[in-house]
Amino acid sequence: MRVLILGGDGFCGWPTALHLSDRGHDVAIVDNLSRRNIDNELEVSSLTPIEPLGKRLQAWKDVSGKTIGFHRFDVAQHYHRLLSLLQEFKPDAVVHFAEQRAAPYSMKSSWHKRYTVNNNLNATNNLLAAVVEAELEDTHIVHLGTMGVYGYGTAGMKIPEGYLRVKLETPDGLVDQEILYPPNPGSIYHMTKTQDQLLFAYYAKNDKLRITDLHQGIVWGTQTAQTKLDDRLINRFDYDGDYGTVLNRFLMQAALEYPLTVHGTGGQTRAFINIQDTVRCIELAVKNPPQRGERVQILNQMTETHRVSDLAKLVSVLTGAEIDYVSNPRNEDKENELYVENRQLLNLGLDPITLADGLLQEVTEIARKYKDRCDLDKIPARSTWTHNQKPGEPTVK
Repeated sequence: MRVLILGGDGFCGWPTALHLSDRGHDVAIVDNLSRRNIDNELEVSSLTPIEPLGKRLQAWKDVSGKTIGFHRFDVAQHYHRLLSLLQEFKPDAVVHFAEQRAAPYSMKSSWHKRYTVNNNLNATNNLLAAVVEAELEDTHIVHLGTMGVYGYGTAGMKIPEGYLRVKLETPDGLVDQEILYPPNPGSIYHMTKTQDQLLFAYYAKNDKLRITDLHQGIVWGTQTAQTKLDDRLINRFDYDGDYGTVLNRFLMQAALEYPLTVHGTGGQTRAFINIQDTVRCIELAVKNPPQRGERVQILNQMTETHRVSDLAKLVSVLTGAEIDYVSNPRNEDKENELYVENRQLLNLGLDPITLADGLLQEVTEIARKYKDRCDLDKIPARSTWTHNQKPGEPTVK
């Protein structure tokens, strides 16, 4: 298959590109390197030393003998460049990672809120409009969404995969109907993902596009089978308060003998997935598109749920690290339960990796190996959900 990956230089995009290329697909990447520019803005780098994209691609060719194409432009801004590429490459599938992915970053200031909305919604709509204009009626769009569209107040019920069956009271009696699960975003970033859902629903209905929306949990881990093949292929490891995911942050903090920063009570329950399962799920989604004219296929891309405080205790036992309960910068409940349906990917053949599979030690070893690259001042989460943010644009763009 010909697969175009938008945002293919990122934390999930890069290992996905390698995985699909390794599996024999003809892969091309689109990226404007905005994530690397955000590193410059935040004055923080990946804990792992990631190479420039050109060197990454050359390393993959050296190791595998396979070539991944690269096109540098902004999907959210350069519509006609995207359109012409789609017309030239004629992808069987487009994997859409081209969105600003961090909730804390989206809440830093009014500028960051506007940037996240402009980038994410324009990127999604540009892709959908371009696929229609290019008349690629069989192209399958696979989008990486988030479990955060559901919110975290489940009232004890199991969150279904995207759709909720409801009964509507009418003059003729009760009528069964299926609707998108009511969204409850917890940040501007999550809000853009809920808007993506509406765009997908519209284009699937109006233009009969084939779309899969993957509501992914929090990703942990760094390496995949392909990124381990050469040091030049190593994946990102974000540990800072804006982009670092909670479990990776805990493991990195433990490697530095830095107290594990648990925000609030740690009573928040979250869905998790290992990076190796992320790339496997993307492949399963690519290979199993909905039929033309069907509704959007929504899959919950997660493998397990854990309470944050329990994760901290697990890492503390594993490493001996102390736990530090700090104030929570987010506007969220102190505690929540989370029950999630994920049978569709399991039925497609996913054999999930869990925290019990020993990979915590592997991530800890990576953190220890590169701990000298850590800037301790970047560990605390300083982006807040309150109104005392400083206005204005970042100093580096």
